Amino acid sequence: MKKYSKTHEWVEVDGKIATLGISNHAQEELGDVVFVELPEIGKEVKKGDVLCSVESVKAASDVYAPVSGKVVEVNTELDSSPELVNQDAEGKGWIVKIEINDESELNDLMSEEEYKKFIEQ
Repeated sequence: MKKYSKTHEWVEVDGKIATLGISNHAQEELGDVVFVELPEIGKEVKKGDVLCSVESVKAASDVYAPVSGKVVEVNTELDSSPELVNQDAEGKGWIVKIEINDESELNDLMSEEEYKKFIEQ
Protein backbone atom coordinates (compact mmCIF):
# COMPACT_ATOMS: atom_id res chain seq x y z
CA MET A 1 0.00 0.00 0.00
CA LYS A 2 1.27 3.45 -0.91
CA LYS A 3 1.43 6.29 1.57
CA TYR A 4 1.87 9.98 0.75
CA SER A 5 3.44 12.99 2.43
CA LYS A 6 2.16 16.57 2.47
CA THR A 7 5.26 17.50 0.44
CA HIS A 8 4.07 15.16 -2.38
CA GLU A 9 6.37 12.15 -1.97
CA TRP A 10 5.02 8.61 -2.08
CA VAL A 11 6.32 5.61 -0.14
CA GLU A 12 5.74 1.90 -0.70
CA VAL A 13 7.10 -0.40 2.00
CA ASP A 14 8.33 -3.96 1.63
CA GLY A 15 9.64 -5.24 4.97
CA LYS A 16 12.09 -2.58 6.22
CA ILE A 17 12.71 -1.12 2.74
CA ALA A 18 10.73 1.91 1.56
CA THR A 19 10.72 2.70 -2.15
CA LEU A 20 9.91 6.35 -2.74
CA GLY A 21 9.53 9.04 -5.32
CA ILE A 22 7.40 12.07 -6.11
CA SER A 23 3.67 11.75 -6.61
CA ASN A 24 1.97 11.88 -9.97
CA HIS A 25 0.45 15.20 -8.88
CA ALA A 26 3.93 16.60 -8.14
CA GLN A 27 5.33 15.61 -11.54
CA GLU A 28 2.31 17.19 -13.26
CA GLU A 29 2.96 20.44 -11.38
CA LEU A 30 6.69 20.36 -12.23
CA GLY A 31 6.25 19.73 -15.95
CA ASP A 32 8.92 18.01 -18.06
CA VAL A 33 11.61 16.61 -15.75
CA VAL A 34 15.10 17.10 -17.21
CA PHE A 35 17.38 16.08 -14.31
CA VAL A 36 17.20 14.16 -11.04
CA GLU A 37 20.00 14.70 -8.53
CA LEU A 38 20.25 11.31 -6.82
CA PRO A 39 21.58 11.01 -3.26
CA GLU A 40 24.60 8.90 -2.34
CA ILE A 41 24.02 5.29 -1.37
CA GLY A 42 24.66 5.02 2.37
CA LYS A 43 23.39 8.56 3.08
CA GLU A 44 21.54 8.74 6.40
CA VAL A 45 18.41 10.89 6.28
CA LYS A 46 15.96 12.07 8.89
CA LYS A 47 12.28 12.48 8.18
CA GLY A 48 11.80 15.93 6.63
CA ASP A 49 15.42 16.26 5.39
CA VAL A 50 16.06 17.20 1.77
CA LEU A 51 16.81 13.90 0.08
CA CYS A 52 17.57 15.13 -3.44
CA SER A 53 16.22 17.50 -6.06
CA VAL A 54 14.28 17.19 -9.29
CA GLU A 55 14.71 19.76 -12.05
CA SER A 56 12.16 20.45 -14.73
CA VAL A 57 11.93 22.95 -17.55
CA LYS A 58 9.84 25.09 -15.15
CA ALA A 59 11.66 24.80 -11.81
CA ALA A 60 13.85 22.84 -9.44
CA SER A 61 12.15 21.20 -6.51
CA ASP A 62 13.50 19.49 -3.40
CA VAL A 63 12.42 15.97 -2.57
CA TYR A 64 12.04 15.40 1.17
CA ALA A 65 12.53 12.16 3.07
CA PRO A 66 9.10 11.03 4.31
CA VAL A 67 10.81 8.57 6.69
CA SER A 68 14.18 8.34 8.46
CA GLY A 69 16.74 5.78 7.39
CA LYS A 70 19.64 4.93 5.14
CA VAL A 71 19.64 5.16 1.34
CA VAL A 72 20.29 1.60 0.13
CA GLU A 73 19.55 1.99 -3.59
CA VAL A 74 18.99 4.74 -6.15
CA ASN A 75 17.25 4.53 -9.51
CA THR A 76 20.27 4.99 -11.79
CA GLU A 77 17.98 4.82 -14.84
CA LEU A 78 17.02 8.41 -14.00
CA ASP A 79 20.58 9.54 -14.85
CA SER A 80 19.98 8.88 -18.54
CA SER A 81 16.15 8.93 -18.56
CA PRO A 82 14.83 11.54 -16.10
CA GLU A 83 11.59 11.59 -18.12
CA LEU A 84 10.65 8.31 -16.38
CA VAL A 85 9.47 10.53 -13.53
CA ASN A 86 6.88 12.06 -15.89
CA GLN A 87 5.99 8.81 -17.61
CA ASP A 88 5.53 6.69 -14.46
CA ALA A 89 6.13 8.79 -11.32
CA GLU A 90 4.72 6.17 -8.97
CA GLY A 91 6.30 3.17 -10.69
CA LYS A 92 9.41 3.08 -12.91
CA GLY A 93 10.14 6.70 -11.95
CA TRP A 94 10.92 5.82 -8.32
CA ILE A 95 13.91 7.71 -6.95
CA VAL A 96 15.40 5.88 -3.94
CA LYS A 97 15.03 2.96 -1.59
CA ILE A 98 15.56 3.64 2.10
CA GLU A 99 16.06 1.16 4.92
CA ILE A 100 13.61 2.51 7.50
CA ASN A 101 14.85 3.29 11.02
CA ASP A 102 11.46 3.89 12.65
CA GLU A 103 8.40 2.28 11.07
CA SER A 104 6.08 4.33 13.31
CA GLU A 105 6.91 7.37 11.10
CA LEU A 106 4.74 5.77 8.41
CA ASN A 107 1.72 6.53 10.61
CA ASP A 108 2.20 10.25 9.88
CA LEU A 109 1.69 9.71 6.14
CA MET A 110 -1.61 9.81 4.24
CA SER A 111 -3.43 7.01 2.48
CA GLU A 112 -4.12 7.43 -1.24
CA GLU A 113 -7.68 8.53 -0.43
CA GLU A 114 -6.50 11.10 2.13
CA TYR A 115 -3.87 12.38 -0.32
CA LYS A 116 -6.45 12.87 -3.08
CA LYS A 117 -8.56 14.97 -0.71
CA PHE A 118 -5.46 16.89 0.35
CA ILE A 119 -4.50 17.90 -3.21
CA GLU A 120 -8.08 18.87 -4.06
CA GLN A 121 -8.08 21.54 -1.33
